[in-house]
Amino acid sequence: MGYGIKLKVWGEYACFTRPEMKAERVSYDVMTPSAARGILEAIHWKPAIRWVIDKIHVLNKIEFTNIRRNEVSGKIPAVKIKQAMKGEKVNLYQSITDERQQRAAMVLKNVAYIIEAHFEMTAKAGDTDTPEKHYNMFLRRAKDGQCFHRPYLGCREFPAFFEVIVSDDEKPEIAQELKVEKDLGWMLYDLEFKNEKETGIYEEITPKFFRVKMKDGIIDVAKLIEEGGVKK
Repeated sequence: MGYGIKLKVWGEYACFTRPEMKAERVSYDVMTPSAARGILEAIHWKPAIRWVIDKIHVLNKIEFTNIRRNEVSGKIPAVKIKQAMKGEKVNLYQSITDERQQRAAMVLKNVAYIIEAHFEMTAKAGDTDTPEKHYNMFLRRAKDGQCFHRPYLGCREFPAFFEVIVSDDEKPEIAQELKVEKDLGWMLYDLEFKNEKETGIYEEITPKFFRVKMKDGIIDVAKLIEEGGVKK
């Protein structure tokens, strides 16, 4: 296991969308490991490292609210993009006026989490890439509030605030309602990409799921994966 870190994140709203809800978004009860990894990668990521989520601490009471948002009904077809890549003249745009749709979403409000994670070195690590180097880079960036792009809580319109937790002696306070053991059912763990070496394009995206159990506000991701594994 590589160097471990703890990061507290919070925000006014969050939406960790269930994949079975296609037209209108419905959030999971808690943050998914892939969303947690995305927050860490927004602060510090290099090809030399790969973040692995160990635990997710849920600090606030789980509350939902309904909102309505303007979205578009479709997307630019992949065929047109391929034609443009070949040099053909195509219109690569969307008309917001013609394609605007208002959709409802069930999102979380007033969320706060602590992410426990570590990183592992990858095959792309160079001679100058060391665990100590990347660990210190992450700590420095997190302490200074630096990030490659603003981390978000499931959707880009829900920004995440963050601060690094340096001392292991800090005991986070959790809501009284979370001091129970709860089965949250199946949750998205991550997306597996198959790399086509000939083209360099990531294709054949395969979702992986795991069974989530929360005890006293803590989701021990590493233990749950070890005990139950993941399913595709």
